[in-house]
Amino acid sequence: MIQSNFYLILFVGLIFSCDNPKSEEKTTENTISEIIKNPTNKVGLSSDILWEKMNPARGDQSPLAGTIWGDRKAEVSTGYIGKFIDGFSSPAHIHNVTYRAIVMKGLIHNDDPKAENMWMPVGSFWTQPAGEPHITSAKGEETMAYIEIDNGPYLVKPTNESFDNGERPVNIDASNMVWLDNTQTNWISGDNQSKISFLWKNAEDICGVLVKLPEHFRGKIYSRGTIFYGVIIGGNVDYKMPDTDSVINLDAGSYFESTGNSVHDISTPEDTLIYIRSSDKIKIE
Repeated sequence: MIQSNFYLILFVGLIFSCDNPKSEEKTTENTISEIIKNPTNKVGLSSDILWEKMNPARGDQSPLAGTIWGDRKAEVSTGYIGKFIDGFSSPAHIHNVTYRAIVMKGLIHNDDPKAENMWMPVGSFWTQPAGEPHITSAKGEETMAYIEIDNGPYLVKPTNESFDNGERPVNIDASNMVWLDNTQTNWISGDNQSKISFLWKNAEDICGVLVKLPEHFRGKIYSRGTIFYGVIIGGNVDYKMPDTDSVINLDAGSYFESTGNSVHDISTPEDTLIYIRSSDKIKIE
């Protein structure tokens, strides 16, 4: 098991690799402040997710998978939700691709087959390298996790096909997350009370971050990347569509997306946690 001190070092490295000093470059909102004539904003509702069994041979004991974006059976990046029954524990296995995940509901343990249980609560983050034997266990009713891959297809294979791709797993309990406020990162402006935690960045300069919005937040998230997905991990938001001004409530498992210069108008009835995958810097104000 990787120790907490390593996590802190890892997060500091991610902060400096993803973020920029406050004195650098124009702010994102200035870059996209002109009228967006053809907004690309889209939303997806948790109620529209189609669920399928990951392992039909296990019957009712099989975990369920519900794709949010992409296609986990194709050679594309994908985000989906895994849903597990209380007491679920998988046999030792490997995957052909690396994945990263965030606990959405309940408790999840993911580690080497012989490792002692480390139950990760909502908001915890872990990665599972391709080829490494592990088990996944769940505790709680309808335990859920958001799971993401950079390329597919996503396959489950036996441990006798294990291999070492050079990566090492990361397990970060929610209590060990490093949160930055508007005094520590230029991704948050003004007296905004939101916070951000930088999770990862890949070779294509795509970043993954967690955003924590307080109850009664009313503001905007500016984005300009060709890739932008915002997945509701916990809580819910009222999302205003830019073309119709209609407001849509997005609960856990729902998402919003855009391509290019975009403004996401959001308000929160309660404390809300959002995972954002983006190919460029965002700005919260």
